[in-house]
Amino acid sequence: MAAKLRKGDKVVVLAGKDKGKQGEITSVMPKDNKAIVEGVNTSIRHTRQTQTTQGGRIAKAMPIDLSNLALLDANGKATRVGFRVEDDKKVRFAKTTGEAI
Repeated sequence: MAAKLRKGDKVVVLAGKDKGKQGEITSVMPKDNKAIVEGVNTSIRHTRQTQTTQGGRIAKAMPIDLSNLALLDANGKATRVGFRVEDDKKVRFAKTTGEAI
């Protein structure tokens, strides 16, 4: 099945501690059904200092389940994603506006 959410999409979080926050998908893990969203679901990682990196407490974005994310349409509202064929190509479109993504 084609991916409804892809890297670079603007999304909003629907559930969890970061509900309502918006961000851009930086990576998608289809096997785990999760995605990493910039600035969402961050946790503090304590890292040891090495010769190349500074140690300390570093905020790292953790994966969030795809079912807790919704794509933002052109109006900035959450929308579901559909598929249709245009000019012999399968394209994604926003269900609220009908526009191709």
